[in-house]
Amino acid sequence: MNDPLPAPGDGPAISRRAALKLGLVGVLGAAVGAGSTAVIARLGRAARPRYRFFTDAEANLLIDICEQIIPRDDVPGATDTGAINYIDRQLCGRLSRHQETYRRGLESFRQTCLQARGAPFGELAPAAKIEALRSLELGEAPRALWGDPSAPEFFNLVLSHTMQSFYGSPRHGGNRDYASYRMLGLDYPQVVGQNRYKKA
Repeated sequence: MNDPLPAPGDGPAISRRAALKLGLVGVLGAAVGAGSTAVIARLGRAARPRYRFFTDAEANLLIDICEQIIPRDDVPGATDTGAINYIDRQLCGRLSRHQETYRRGLESFRQTCLQARGAPFGELAPAAKIEALRSLELGEAPRALWGDPSAPEFFNLVLSHTMQSFYGSPRHGGNRDYASYRMLGLDYPQVVGQNRYKKA
């Protein structure tokens, strides 16, 4: 025979939120039977990281840098065409030798903006962002914050990879929807031995 429910004050109180959670566990258990433990465990797992290499903070800073290099105007810019996806993917592949350069360079640039500009890069006015990047290119950033890579080395690396992402094949992670080919009036990239252009 089932025990009677405790009267108010007879036992520990259970909140409505806790009761709903217990009810969810019960429903899941009934729905999936023996597999309920695995399902419940998956519910408690942390969300999958958005990037393969970069932290969210590093990625957000790099996205902003790339957007200054190829800004959106009448055609998509670096952000729209997935520059961050290209760089993040390639740093876990054929460009893996540049991982530490990006990690150290982004941190040095973050500190440079705080020290020389008084604010994070993302909070600077558009003209100030260009000036901050130009100071890297010209080697005018505070030398105490830069070692390996130097400020110009870091800038030129990001510049090169941003251009690669924009003008390369979408299969590498950038140039989403063939944006640069459309801009140049090309339907598809030419592949030796294949005719991938539309016939007139």
